[in-house]
Amino acid sequence: MSSAVGSNPGTTLAPSPAEPLAHQVLAGLAQHRIATTSQLRRMLRPDGTRQLMSRVLNRLRSDGVVDCIVLPGASRTRTHAWYLTQEGARLTRDLPVLRGRPPYPITSTTAASLKTPHTLTVVRAHLAFAANARRLGHEHGPWDWTPEVSHSIGEGERIVADAVMYYTVVEGEHRRKLRAFVEVDRSTMSSERLAGKLIEYARLFQYEAQPVGRRKQSATGPGWLRWYPAFPRVLFVLTGASRARLENRMSDLQAMVAQHPLVAGLAREVGMGAAVLEDLEEHGPAPSVWRPLAGGKPRPWTDL
Repeated sequence: MSSAVGSNPGTTLAPSPAEPLAHQVLAGLAQHRIATTSQLRRMLRPDGTRQLMSRVLNRLRSDGVVDCIVLPGASRTRTHAWYLTQEGARLTRDLPVLRGRPPYPITSTTAASLKTPHTLTVVRAHLAFAANARRLGHEHGPWDWTPEVSHSIGEGERIVADAVMYYTVVEGEHRRKLRAFVEVDRSTMSSERLAGKLIEYARLFQYEAQPVGRRKQSATGPGWLRWYPAFPRVLFVLTGASRARLENRMSDLQAMVAQHPLVAGLAREVGMGAAVLEDLEEHGPAPSVWRPLAGGKPRPWTDL
């Protein structure tokens, strides 16, 4: 990391992990794209103060490596959403926790404003899982949630998941490693388009990449095996509408499973569920707040 970050005493006020808080803030913004002051505190220093995080962010802003926009709202306390500048993206490009992830610098406040509503909602979903993991003694931190993961599904098309989640359930000496594709829906698209994402995941499940330079495909297996030992669960996190409307959107997801043969095949092999974001924030994702898309009673996401 460049000395532009580490040389200022105000940026090293971390309450203790091995890496200075300023470096973790830069890495967190590189990973999650945009986050508010409060979200960064909950993500990186859940036991720390808002003032500590604000001091670090303001110092990084004076160094020219982060910037922010002020979110609209009626509150007297202004809410800042932070993102990396071009220089901040350059500094974080080679961080070990971000290896293999392309930088996504935001070049203007206009670009930040366009990305902010959805990106902050995705961060909210992550923080619900992270708080639950801390409470239960499980493992899920800032680097176990990778936004905007893209995979080929053939015919020149790709599926982009809002996030891929890695989560380890720890029960005594037993460790259960889980993964999930997470789709965060703010009710801004039609219910039919949302349900259509299930077809894309079904295509990913079946897709086998054509070996380069060969006319006939070898038995290489599904393409997703390059990244995952088992196909991740598919989780839909819904918000942005009345409870009745969100229930209808869940019903439409279940209808796609029942009616589309490819999606039905996926559902027989892969756990899939939907939940309301506000329920995850109030109760945590561990209780039975997830509606299985293949039908049945609500259950924890780990039991889908």
